[in-house]
Formats: sequence, structure tokens, C-alpha cells
Amino acid sequence: MKLSLGRRVALALVPLLATTGLLAVSGGPASAWTPKTPPMTTPWTNSVSTTNPLPEYPRPQLTRPDWQNLNGIWDFAVTGSGQSTPPATFAEQIRVPFPVESALSGIQRRVTEGDKLWYRRTFTVPAGWSGRQVQLNFGAVDWQTTVWVNGTQAGAVHSGGYDAFSYDITSLLNGGTNTIVVGVWDPTDAGSQAVGKQRRNDVLPHPGGGIFYTGSSGIWQTVWLEPTPAARITRVDLVPNLSNNTLSVTVFGAGLSGHTAFASVLSGTTVVGTASGSTGAAFSVSVPNAHLWSPGDPFLYTVRVELRSGSTVVDSVGSYAGMRSISTGVVNGQRRILLNGQFVFQTGTLDQGYWPDGIYTAPTDAALRYDLQAHKDLGFNMVRKHIKVEPQRWFYAADQLGLLVWQDMPAMPTGVVPSSAARTQWELEYDRIIDQHRSSPSVVMWVNQNEGWGQYDQARIANEVKAYDPSRLVNNMSGVNCCGSVDGGNGDVVDFHVYVGPGATRPSSTRAAVLGEFGGLGLRVSGHEWSPGNGFSYEDQGNATRLNDRLNGLYEQLRTGGLPSGLSASVYTEITDVENEVNGLLTYDRQVVKVDAARLRASNQALIAASANPGSFVSLPSNVYRSFRATTACCTTRYIRHQNSLGYTEVVTASSTTLLKQDATWRIVPGLADSSCYSFESRNYPGRYLRHQAFRVRMDTNDNSALFRADATWCAQSATGGVRLTAWNFPGQYLRHYNAELWLATPGGASTYDNPSSFLADTTWSVDAAWAP
Repeated sequence: MKLSLGRRVALALVPLLATTGLLAVSGGPASAWTPKTPPMTTPWTNSVSTTNPLPEYPRPQLTRPDWQNLNGIWDFAVTGSGQSTPPATFAEQIRVPFPVESALSGIQRRVTEGDKLWYRRTFTVPAGWSGRQVQLNFGAVDWQTTVWVNGTQAGAVHSGGYDAFSYDITSLLNGGTNTIVVGVWDPTDAGSQAVGKQRRNDVLPHPGGGIFYTGSSGIWQTVWLEPTPAARITRVDLVPNLSNNTLSVTVFGAGLSGHTAFASVLSGTTVVGTASGSTGAAFSVSVPNAHLWSPGDPFLYTVRVELRSGSTVVDSVGSYAGMRSISTGVVNGQRRILLNGQFVFQTGTLDQGYWPDGIYTAPTDAALRYDLQAHKDLGFNMVRKHIKVEPQRWFYAADQLGLLVWQDMPAMPTGVVPSSAARTQWELEYDRIIDQHRSSPSVVMWVNQNEGWGQYDQARIANEVKAYDPSRLVNNMSGVNCCGSVDGGNGDVVDFHVYVGPGATRPSSTRAAVLGEFGGLGLRVSGHEWSPGNGFSYEDQGNATRLNDRLNGLYEQLRTGGLPSGLSASVYTEITDVENEVNGLLTYDRQVVKVDAARLRASNQALIAASANPGSFVSLPSNVYRSFRATTACCTTRYIRHQNSLGYTEVVTASSTTLLKQDATWRIVPGLADSSCYSFESRNYPGRYLRHQAFRVRMDTNDNSALFRADATWCAQSATGGVRLTAWNFPGQYLRHYNAELWLATPGGASTYDNPSSFLADTTWSVDAAWAP
């Protein structure tokens, strides 16, 4: 399927405000800029402007009418990392804001810890800005940034690769042509800072790399100028409160002296509430009969905020807000995640935000929106932004489209115990990231750490993040069961990773259960591989039919097994291929949708709809004898029996032999590996149990090994007309009869006994009275 997702909506996200236009870059000795060829082209690669890339206003929740975009061609140079002042010459040019390693930058070179990156351009201040302060804004620069304007350093060095920062450069301007120089040092994984999945790899396709990818150094988000008053608004926090239908507003500013704040909330053009209060302190605006924000109805209110001195308005900004709540609560005895007070299963994907042409930076705003629209088209209602923080326009698109966002804090390098200084820096950057995105209604969870990467103080950090932003859920560690990670034991959720899964994450009395990663089904698409022949996945499928059967089988398991067992959310790996990972639902170049979109959408919709009646644990009678009858229409007189230590089904009637009736009778006992599940002991061979071995189901003597106990433990799931029995150690693989033999079968699996024909009926068993009590 070629680029079919999202065509029913406009590809361009309409800019909030018009730019005031770009000015020519400086001349000088730099060679003329020329593009580089990316390893793969996306549908937007050739639409990137040379003079005005990413022209949209970059900060949708703090807008002003006047601004000047500084994206475009800058002079560029690389020196040794020890150089502390700008170089005398700039031999190259670069297209900002694309990372140095990307083809779209025009540089496309590997950056190491021994390099210092230098950028230069000129600008003039529009005459209409006279009398106002001029702010120089950076969306994000990776990693340590020093800025000079007309030869003088502008403020302090900024450290942090994922947060926005600004300088008031008014006093440094000369009234004519001004020169900006930006110096950046980025050690990537050689350093100790938040780095996510970036590694100092070759920028051209190559074998290997695993789950880590090309680095993204330097300026990678929009740079712009903006005029403001001396007393100005710098941040507005908007937090909905559904208990009393109010919007909490906190206005922060600079240059303040006795100023007050005034906020208006509008539905369309109609003002629904106003209020005023002191700056730096929360005040509430009434939003009567609040129109709630949800994935199915992502309604956004317009917000206008003014800074006043007495009755005079000295500054004003635009914003928006969504009225929604996120919490956990007990539903039918199990702790669930609640959206607006209701349990709604959250089904999403792992979204890593990489591009073959721009690496960290999407080529256009339409491209940035496309991946989110793909989630909606495939039926997902959530996205986990994995180990990266996107530009604010990405959050704006999620807010508009109605996608719940789990936002990861990018990890420090793996395999290294972070120093005290590294921890301090990481936590400071995390706070800034929370501040910059805390008003986005789509963000419902902060994910602190992942699989133990750079882990430390898990419980303390979770508590502090929850205190810093109590309006959202906190995940202290995604993948507490994986890779040596340590669970802090707190936060709002317990998060397992299970490949291929989906596994059986169980809630506790205090934490909801989520599946933070599962899936990873792979399919290579010829002509759409980053490094042809070198891609890997967690389970290769070979063709699209196999991929679709296996994928939708996983979602059936979530709906029939995971959801009733207490699971509140799942995250599939992943929305697109990334470099040598080929487990995406889309190819890395976004040219091919690998899966049957309508079929996956139906699976997701069925999973979400099941939230209304999630069911609960299935309880079987304990320490009693029962017989298990097939429910498939062809076979309703056949029962599970053992013969020569193998499991079969056979017709059993009142006239059957005593031996057959005994072979078809089993004592239900608490599970040998987990007492919340079950084991089935032979009636006529006490001490022997029904177990799976190499997928064949058989009856063997309990040798009391951990493997045997696991193989002989089965968990019950509700099903129409009976129960389904899934392997405790292979959740989602079911006890099935096939040609009268018993197998451990996988929905969508490749073996003959996984045949999809009558799979549900063949794995559903009626628990009947025992033939041999």
C-alpha cells in the first residue's frame, strides 16, 4: 500500500501565524550549499525549502503575531572540541535546522566528541520592532550550546539536547546587519548526558546498529526571532480540573513589577470564561459544561492571556487547552487507567521519531503530522514517544488529532552508572521538558526510565515527577521485567516488556498494568530497506499475509486474555522501521504501509470497545475432577484425554470404557508455577500433569523442576461457550485440538497446528462434569 494513510486530511499543518520573511545569509568564503543524497527518500524529501524550511510558527501554546524565522542556509565550520571562540573562517554551508549527520543538512558527516560545530548567519531587525526587546529562540540544539551576537556572548551556555531556550539579545544589536554565531559540542554516547538512542555510528547505511541509531548533532529544531515588551510572558501553564469545570492558569514572565495576568477561554469565538490573578501563581477560569477532550473527540479551547500593568495590557499571547483528566481507579476489582473517569484501553505504538533524510528532524510539518495520522488511521488511540522529545508542533498535532501520549525522558548512555553531575543535569533537563509540554492535553504519562538504561533512584525520581506534575500518570520504569532494570515499586503503573508477547502484565492494588513494549514482527520490503538485506526484527514473517495474521492474532490475545486479566494499555513495536529495524507497520521511508490497515483498525477498535466490559479473571473449581469438552461444531462429543503420554481428543460417551473415561478426567489444582492459574492432574495417573513440550501437549510426571512447573501451568480466559487455556510461560499461546491432537497453538503462527480456520472454537473448552469422578 503506497502512502495511503492520512490522505483524507490535509498534509500541511496550517501555520498559526505568518512569518515576517527571511533575510539573506551572510556571504564570505563558505562554499555554496548543495544537498546530499539520503539513503532513502520520503514523500517529503524533495519538498524541503532551501531558503525557508519548516516555516510554521514553532510554539503553538505561546504564540505572538510578529516573528522572524531564521531557518535556512547558514555558514558552517568544524573545529576541534577545545576551541572556545568562533573560528575566523567558515568553509561550508548547512541547512538549518537539520542535524549535521543528515542528508537534508547538506553535510551528512559523522560527528564525534572531538568535534565542535559552528554556525553563522546574519539578520536585520524589522523597523516595526523598534522600541521592543528582541528574543532569540532555539527549539532544540544537541547538546551544549554557546551563542554570540555581533561578537559578544549572549547569556550563559545552554546544556540540553531536547528543550527549548532563549536569549534576550536586544543590548547586543547594532541597528543594522547583525551576525549570529552558534557553537555546539555534542559528544553523543561518549558523554554522560541524555542521549536517547543516538550513537556515533556511520551516517551511511551499514550492517548492525541494533536498536541504536545514527546521531543527530547540532541545531535540529527551528531558530527564530521575536519582539516582546520589556515586561513579557515567558510561559503559561494550563491544567484542567474536571471536578469543578475550571482551567487552572499560571502565568510566568520576565521584567515583572507588580503586573497581573488575565486569561480568557473561548469555544470557537465565544468567550466561556475569564479570570485574573497574580503572575507566578495559579488562578482558575470557569469552563461551564466543559466539552471534554478525548481521542474520539479532541476538542480544544482557545486561550488568550494578557499581562497587565494596572488597566494597561503590556503583553499578550495565544494558546489552547483541552479539558480532560487522567487517573487510575478500581473497575470490577482491578486497577485501571481512567480517562475522564472512564476506563478506556490505551492501544498505541512505539514511535521513535527517526527519518532517513532528516534523522531527528522531520523534513516538513506535513511529515511530522503524518506519523500521528497513521496511528489514527490504524485505529490506535495512543503513542509512546520513545527516548526522544519532539518539537512542540508534534504535540500540537497530537492534541488536534486526539492521541494519548506517553512521553519518555531520553535516557543517558547505557551500561554506565551516571555520575552525580550527570544526574543533576538529567533531572534539570527533565524538569524543563515537563515545563514545556505540561499544558498539552495529549500528554497523559511521563515515562522516567527504560529497561534500566542509566538507571538510578527510581522511586525518588517517580515521586518527584509526580509532585512536579500531579496532573499526569508517572511510570517509574518501562520494562521492569527486562534487562536488569530495577522497579522503584511506585508510580501509577507497572510496565512489562514482552517480545513477541503479548504476555500477562498484572495490576496491583496501587498500580495499573501496562505492556510498555511488545510485538516487533518483521517484514523486509524490497526497495524500501535502509541497508538492504541487513534488517532484523524480533520475529520475521516472510510475507504480508503472515504478518497480518500474526499481528492481528496478537491483538486478539490482548482483547480476550490481557484485557480481562487486568491489562490497561499496550505499546506495539513499532510504527515505522528505523534504520536496520524492520519491525515497523510502515517502512522507514514512509512509502509503504506493510499491514492491512482496515484489518488492524478493526482489531484496535474491538480492543478499545471491549473496555466497556473488560471482564475479569476466570475462576475454575479447585481440587475437583472435571472433563474438558471441545466446542467446535464438528467435535462437541470429543474430550481431552491422554494416550501413551500424549494429549488427544476422543469421543467419550456413557458407553465408553472405564479406561477412556479415566483418561478423559483431570483434577483441577492451583497452578504449579502460579496459584492464580491452574494445573491439570491425571485421574488415573496421580502426579502426572498436562503440559506442553516443543508445542506438543502431553502428560508427564512432575519432576518438580521450574521448567516442568511452568510448562504444566495454564491460565484460564473467558470465551463464549467455555474457557480458553493459555500457557503460563507463553501467554497468548493456547491449548488447541487439531486433527484430534493437542498442541500449543499461536494465533497467526506459521505452523500447521496454528491454522486460522476455526482457531477460536478449537481453543475453547467446556468444563464439564467428570467422566470418572
